[in-house]
Amino acid sequence: MNKVSDIQRLQLVKEYLQNNQRAFYRLAYSYTKDCDAAMDVVQDSAVKAISKIYTLKNPDFLKTWFYRILVNESINYLRRQKHLSFEDQADFLQAPPGKDIPEAVDLYRAVQRLEPKIRTIILLRYFEDMKLEEIASVTHTNLSTVKSRLYKGLHILRCDMKE
Repeated sequence: MNKVSDIQRLQLVKEYLQNNQRAFYRLAYSYTKDCDAAMDVVQDSAVKAISKIYTLKNPDFLKTWFYRILVNESINYLRRQKHLSFEDQADFLQAPPGKDIPEAVDLYRAVQRLEPKIRTIILLRYFEDMKLEEIASVTHTNLSTVKSRLYKGLHILRCDMKE
């Protein structure tokens, strides 16, 4: 690859990172439960993306490529932590249309109780609006596994929210 294409890819990544900071922060926060840690995870992910720009073969896959980096960095952060505590920080949430904040907080808590593999799929699908194929690419799982985890997670959430 020539330098022009590397420069173009770098510009593409730069614009993508600038335009989607809030979504990246929201996803990182869903893992870390800490404002500063989430910002660190996003920053580490951006640095890694820029330093590994040469691994992005097709710019059409920029979104899944970067989300894979972000999810992996979030999981790495969790691995480095000795103990985790759930802290209620409702300012993270915005109530969905037609819903109130308490309902949104209950939903957020229910999502956080899901096992990590299922939670990641739910977050990427409904909070980041990713397609199932993109989620499969980000999580390195096949499409049928993504679907089964998604439906299992939705079933658990329905049961939790009924209570």
